[in-house]
Amino acid sequence: MAPTPTSETPAPEMPAPPAGEPALRVTTMPADANPYGDIFGGWLMSQMDMAAGLVAARHAKGRAVTIAVDAMQFHRPVVVGDEVSVYARLVRVGRTSMTIEVESWCRDRHGEQLCKVTEARFVFVAIDEARRPRAIAAG
Repeated sequence: MAPTPTSETPAPEMPAPPAGEPALRVTTMPADANPYGDIFGGWLMSQMDMAAGLVAARHAKGRAVTIAVDAMQFHRPVVVGDEVSVYARLVRVGRTSMTIEVESWCRDRHGEQLCKVTEARFVFVAIDEARRPRAIAAG
C-alpha cells in the first residue's frame, strides 16, 4: 500500500503537457461517444491525425498524407464535455516523409487539471498534384 501524502510528503507531480500551443483544441460532444458517454477511440485518433496533418502540411509546404500510425496508446478515457488539446511535434524528416509525435490531453469542462489521454507517432509523406511522393524542400 502506498503511503498517504502528508504536509511533510509532497503529492506526486502530475506530468505537464508539451510546451507551446496545441495544434488543435476541441470539446467532445455526445455524437462522438458510445452509449456510456465514453469518447470513441477512433474519433480521438482522427483528431490526432488532423493535428499531425497540420504540422506535416506546413513543414512540407503542400499536401501530405498519413501512411502509418505507430505506438498508439490510450492512457485514460475521455468523456462527453471534456476539452481535448492535441499537441504535435515534428521529430524526423526524411527525403519525402515526416514523423510527428502527437499527444492528446484532456481537461474536465469545469476543471483545470490536465491529463494525458493518448499518444502516438504519425508518419506522413509529402505528395505532388498527381498524388506521388515528392521531396520535401530543405529549410
